[in-house]
Amino acid sequence: MSETTLVYDDDCGFCTWWADFFERRSSFRIVGFSELTDGERSRLPDDYESCSHLLADGAVYSCGESLEQAVVRSEVGASARPLVEFLRNFEDYERARENVYRWVADHRSELGAVVSKTPPAREGPGGDP
Repeated sequence: MSETTLVYDDDCGFCTWWADFFERRSSFRIVGFSELTDGERSRLPDDYESCSHLLADGAVYSCGESLEQAVVRSEVGASARPLVEFLRNFEDYERARENVYRWVADHRSELGAVVSKTPPAREGPGGDP
């Protein structure tokens, strides 16, 4: 099976908290925008910095779909998988998933007041903020 890679904004405390959440609950490789290889970057859309991405099984999942796929492929996914499969039967599900993702992304500075972790891109030498 191929490696699964979660790509995220490593200059965002809220995004870093979520990346850490998945790192602890999956075997995903976690890669921030600042750490992308040329090969990884070439697989992503031109506007890749507008949302997160999951690279898995030769596919690229972006924005809301990236987090949906991250959930169902992680340790927390066993219970979520049947619900996601059910929701995919509805025409409006994809639009709703992406609207929720965009709302969260647009409000991540406020949400970061609730859950956040010092982003790698903001850590000083030796990992100190």
